[in-house]
Amino acid sequence: MDESTNPLGAFLRARRELVTPQRAGIPNAGVRRVPGLRREEVALLAGISADYYLRLERGRDRHPSLQVLESIARVLQLDDDHFAHLLTLVADVPRQRKRRPRKEAPPAGVLKFLASLAQPAFIEDRYFDILASNSLAVALSPGLAVGGNQLRDMFLDPAEQALHPEWENVTECFMANLRQAVGTDVDDPRFIELTGELSLASPRFRQLWARHEVRGQRGTPIRLDHPQVGELTLNRERLAINGTQGLMLVVYHPDAGSDAEDKLSLLAAAALPTARTRHEVPSRP
Repeated sequence: MDESTNPLGAFLRARRELVTPQRAGIPNAGVRRVPGLRREEVALLAGISADYYLRLERGRDRHPSLQVLESIARVLQLDDDHFAHLLTLVADVPRQRKRRPRKEAPPAGVLKFLASLAQPAFIEDRYFDILASNSLAVALSPGLAVGGNQLRDMFLDPAEQALHPEWENVTECFMANLRQAVGTDVDDPRFIELTGELSLASPRFRQLWARHEVRGQRGTPIRLDHPQVGELTLNRERLAINGTQGLMLVVYHPDAGSDAEDKLSLLAAAALPTARTRHEVPSRP
């Protein structure tokens, strides 16, 4: 199924295959090619004809009513984020064909604010490209230098994977956020380039991409295992930058008085060129 021409069908099929008969509360009868629900089972549980559901999934009917969508969402057990995404796939509005710039420049005022922050911070676009960062962010992870891409590093760079003890959870979060950020704009050149590269190179990416998870990244604690200072837990905040198309300011900050605060101070001292010889951060034994 071509997601670029039939995003609604691709989404319905992916979510259908994740709902087992047991989760749907129906008998698991007969031989199944996939563990999820059959099309006719979704139709029956949603109270619509099997032929109509088949037309939806095959892209022959792209204008279902809100009532039908709500019924299908109930059967597929979609949460609010996934249901909101489903609505964007059938919205009766023209798809934007205007290409976005490959790299959008962050506003000058935000760059000044970024430079003033004492915490690790950086600016990313909706593809997780790093457009700006401060020295402490790079000390936390070299992948956060300008020109890097968090998504590529998370799936392909062993050093970045080692930095995240909860790597599987982190990759799920990144993938779901990418789905939400891109929405129906799946023919965007940068999106095609990035997902094509990762689909070929990473089995984990292919597995998660097929699930069509949709979820925005919210403020959350994130656990890191840094090669110099060891484990530390920081709070990650993502702040939308007004006047831009999806740029986010991301800040990592420790709880006051925590062990992570002390370790971050060591990294900050090492990141200062004038203090490097006096405040080297020792490597862990």
